[in-house]
Amino acid sequence: MILINDILKLHEASIDDFGGAKGVRDLGHLESAIARPFQTFGGENLYKTAYEMAAALGESLIINHPFMDGNKRTGLLGILSLLFENNLLLKATEEETYDLTIKISTGEIKFEEIVIWLKNNTTAT
Repeated sequence: MILINDILKLHEASIDDFGGAKGVRDLGHLESAIARPFQTFGGENLYKTAYEMAAALGESLIINHPFMDGNKRTGLLGILSLLFENNLLLKATEEETYDLTIKISTGEIKFEEIVIWLKNNTTAT
C-alpha cells in the first residue's frame, strides 16, 4: 500500500534529481489521488489488479496536480512503486514511458487504456 509519506518522498527525490519547485499545492488533491487505488464499494475493491491500482494512482497524481511541480514525474514514480510492490517491472523504453506520461497529462488516454498499456509493458520479477 502506498502512503502519503511515500509519495511525498518520491516527489522530493524527483525534484532533487530533476529540478522544479518543491511543495504540495493542494493536500486534498494529493490525499484523493493516493486513496483512489484503494477505494471500495459494498466491501469490494474497485481496483482489483496491480495494473488497475497503478493506473488509478498515476492518473490521479498526474491529472489532480497536487504538487507545485513534478506532478507527471511523481505520478510515474507512483505507478512504478505500485507495480514494484506487486513484483512487476516496467519493460517499456524511456521514450515510450515518457509518451505514456504526456498522454495521461493531456487526457489523450484514460484509465482503461493506461491499464492495457501497463499490462503490455510490464514483466513479472
